[in-house]
Amino acid sequence: MSEQNTTEAVPVAGAAVPAAAPEDRRKLFAALRWTAAVLVFAAVGTGVTYGIARPERTDIPGLSTRDDGRWTYPTLAKPALPAGAPLAKGPDNKARTHYAPLTGLLLPAPEGAKPDGAVKTDKDGAVSVDAFLEEYVPDGRAKLKEVLEHEGLRQIVGRGWTMPDGTRTRVYLLRFHAEGFVDAFRGCNVNTQLAGAPVLERDPSWREVQDTQPGPERPIAGYAGGLDVSEVNLYQEPRPAGGDEQTGLGCLQAGDVQGVVIQTRKSGVATVPFHQTVILQSQLLG
Repeated sequence: MSEQNTTEAVPVAGAAVPAAAPEDRRKLFAALRWTAAVLVFAAVGTGVTYGIARPERTDIPGLSTRDDGRWTYPTLAKPALPAGAPLAKGPDNKARTHYAPLTGLLLPAPEGAKPDGAVKTDKDGAVSVDAFLEEYVPDGRAKLKEVLEHEGLRQIVGRGWTMPDGTRTRVYLLRFHAEGFVDAFRGCNVNTQLAGAPVLERDPSWREVQDTQPGPERPIAGYAGGLDVSEVNLYQEPRPAGGDEQTGLGCLQAGDVQGVVIQTRKSGVATVPFHQTVILQSQLLG
């Protein structure tokens, strides 16, 4: 893949904080509708990998050459599948089971990021249940731990980073025995009580994306290969006063895998990199 295709990630919906004017928001949503991630498939042994390319910014309808706050991610590639294993959303995989190594489906950090030690992993990238539950308010951890340990959890992996502007991102993937256990998981929704953010509301920009794409099985407009829009939900802490920190929560349901994206930033989570991070993780799981 050419160097041009590795320098920048796919554009996303929304506008950077503070909220954009209606005209600017229309332009950004136009970019969401019109911009497609180019998926390049190549056989690797008995598995499949892909890279996500991007068009030049000037080729995207409604999006100017001005920096909109997106981050620069490395080219994304799925790991090779075991011999004979189907793709998670393949026609021969009705259970939507992910057979690839879970760490290989974890979104890499963007350029300029520094590792965040708050995500405690072992040498293989695995996260213990107790370490993952540190993301939640203390009073809710015991119940969540019981559910995770007795309701089909197989593995947790995670990665965290901090950007130069102070934005902290933690991404977790939880693999369960089957899709039904993911549906029953109550640790990623509008009622989730995160440590430091016990109250959440629906992300208004993402709600607009979902409202313009009704239906249970609709891909996110302009983004090939990802999850359906109904499988990706974004929430945020009510906007803080002054320069206080705000938290955003992204929840991705992908067959037997639950994705959890937590992003925090003083003075408010910036919409563009938050949506960008969630959408790219969606493409890796899709």
